[in-house]
Amino acid sequence: MQRRQGSRTPKQPRLVGHKSQTDLSAWRKGGRTDSEKSLQNHQSANNDQKHDSQEGSLEQALSYLEKVQDRVALKKNHVLQKHLDAVESTALKQGLPPEGFEILLNVVLSGKLADTVNTRLLKSLIPASVIPESSVVTAVSWLCVGKCSGNIQLFFLKWLITMFDFIDHKEQLNALYGFFFSFLQDEKMCPYICHLLYLLTRKENVKPFRIRRLLDLQAKMGMQSHLQALLSLYKLFCPEQVTITLPGKMKTYFKNSEGPWKAAITAVRQRNRGASPLSQAVFLGTSQPQSRKRKWNSQLVIPASSTNTNNLGEVGEKNHVDLYSTNTAFPVEQLQTFPQLLQNIHRLQFPSQMGSVLTNPLLLHYMNCVKDESVYLRLYYWMGQVLQEECTWCVVDNPNEEEFKSFLETVYKAECFLQEGFSACEEFLYKTLPLWDGVCCRSEILRLVSWIPPRSFSDIKSYLCDPLAQLFFTSSIYFKCSVLESLKELLQNWLNCNVIQVDSEFSSLNTTLSELVNVVAELVHFVGRISTVALRLENNSTFLMYFIMDFYGTVCDMYLKYNLPLLIMPPAGVFYPALLSMDSVNLNQLCHIMYRYRANLVAAKENELSKEKVLQFKFSNQTYKEYNQYIIAMVGCLWTSNAFQKDIHPQGLCMDDKLLCKTAVKELKTSFNIVYHPAMMGYSIQFLQQICPDDKTFNFKLIKGRKWDWYLEYLYSQGLKGLKVFIESSISRVSQASRSKAGNVEM
Repeated sequence: MQRRQGSRTPKQPRLVGHKSQTDLSAWRKGGRTDSEKSLQNHQSANNDQKHDSQEGSLEQALSYLEKVQDRVALKKNHVLQKHLDAVESTALKQGLPPEGFEILLNVVLSGKLADTVNTRLLKSLIPASVIPESSVVTAVSWLCVGKCSGNIQLFFLKWLITMFDFIDHKEQLNALYGFFFSFLQDEKMCPYICHLLYLLTRKENVKPFRIRRLLDLQAKMGMQSHLQALLSLYKLFCPEQVTITLPGKMKTYFKNSEGPWKAAITAVRQRNRGASPLSQAVFLGTSQPQSRKRKWNSQLVIPASSTNTNNLGEVGEKNHVDLYSTNTAFPVEQLQTFPQLLQNIHRLQFPSQMGSVLTNPLLLHYMNCVKDESVYLRLYYWMGQVLQEECTWCVVDNPNEEEFKSFLETVYKAECFLQEGFSACEEFLYKTLPLWDGVCCRSEILRLVSWIPPRSFSDIKSYLCDPLAQLFFTSSIYFKCSVLESLKELLQNWLNCNVIQVDSEFSSLNTTLSELVNVVAELVHFVGRISTVALRLENNSTFLMYFIMDFYGTVCDMYLKYNLPLLIMPPAGVFYPALLSMDSVNLNQLCHIMYRYRANLVAAKENELSKEKVLQFKFSNQTYKEYNQYIIAMVGCLWTSNAFQKDIHPQGLCMDDKLLCKTAVKELKTSFNIVYHPAMMGYSIQFLQQICPDDKTFNFKLIKGRKWDWYLEYLYSQGLKGLKVFIESSISRVSQASRSKAGNVEM
């Protein structure tokens, strides 16, 4: 069989810009390139000779292996051993060039060498850039001859599945779909054939006779996961033809078949990436990361068209004419603009590789517009496999934390684009959070937590809340704040889901309103509990209090802003530390939150009393009672200076007079009003400096009467808008005065 030339076009840049890259085209012509000759004459002769030696050894090895005719054993064959070592050394150091794969695959599958040699060669088939599709097709043709053993055939299939993303094109390989399907009858090969078919399957590949064959195999072999995978995919493409009921989603359909290549590919990639900026940009850049389980898909880009790039000039016009044809599928690699998506959305067919979907806005738009279950199923298993196999705190000796962080960031951005979380990501978090140390990929993991969909809270408590709580209480204040921020975003996403689900036609969740109310309530109570404990652990930290108040800034508006019939007051362990905070920002935030609680409760009471609007839920009287108790405490502290007598909350500030006398604090009743409050003392001093610049005694008793009103205006001018709306809504005298002032302005 005559060897084909490499698949690189003249216009395409060198795939690995490294001096040690093998130039097999020059070797085939029996000479060196001009650049190599000039390098040999360079002053750094030692390095050049070393690289030339590596090139020469690989060329000689490939030449020797290509010319092997009879069956050769490795034992006592020093020549074969030397060439085999050369191939292995080059593959492990820098990967093999595209031109070498056809030679080596032909040697392996032709059965000319012993199985031990063929196994070593297969293990060495590590690409430096891409694998030409023609070399794979030629290799597959050897399976018809049956020259190699069954073990080598299985090993070749494992290699093919692992390297699926490195194959430059897939059209010819897909044309062999029926050939691969015929191997399903082999019991040992069946799992790997199913895996390969799963990667190759398109809608046109689903035929009634193939469905019947799979059903017969399932009846013969039992409920095998690999057969279920293929049947599930067939059913998504043609539900009217696959009428049987299949089990729900399984965590793993296929066993990990990456064998010895995974670590070697990672090492080669890192080495080539460090060699030069060119190799870093191009390594794997032309191979579309589309399979469902490729860890090295970190670039996640749509590749060049799967048509033959050598003939683009000849077929360009034809492609342009067929672009909007209704008879053929529209290739996703040609999808460049949003109008193209709109005009071809009915015939857009996703490829077997799914990684590129995550970074392509047009494909994400397609997923949002068309609820194609086959796309979600492919993405579900691909992403689940990647997350499972590359989790840096679950996989032993996995040093690639930066790549994993980059992948998690890509997943998070895709979830933000779709405005919903991936189920595979949810399962990954539930499975790995109990093992997480809270340090590795912290920000990425907590961002993903914010997109967990609302489920039964018993599951969320076991798999999310309990592991987070253990880390929360034992970690730094910065981790606590990060968790609170993530839980706030989780709550907002759940509340936004309720707004979206008003039109249930476009809802992807089956959560009823009552279920959503229950799970939101449990989440808010959970945050209240951990916040109370955290404030004690961190000595009522101002920094921590800000994030807690930020969370309750969302909780206080759930009824009016998010149309959810639920309001939950913050626990006393959060409210009173905020009321007595040393920081004006937190006090102002608390005032604004209490103002929003009032607006929501007033609206709820009005709707409850109105017969025109029927509510499915009524707020508990306990909610109104807690609100009133908190308001009494706030007004008593900030305005009337009688907090110690009027606060009736069981965990409040009410103290016996005898106990208060023992404190020996002068003017203790006014200790927490808006003049003497520790958070407001700075404003009081600045105000006195403005109205009495010559008085250095700072006599706060001067702030009364008309100056009290001036002081209020001064506070409002300093940006304390929360304090302003709270006082105007809760203090009748100020409320009436503000309304009268507003009326005069209108007149």
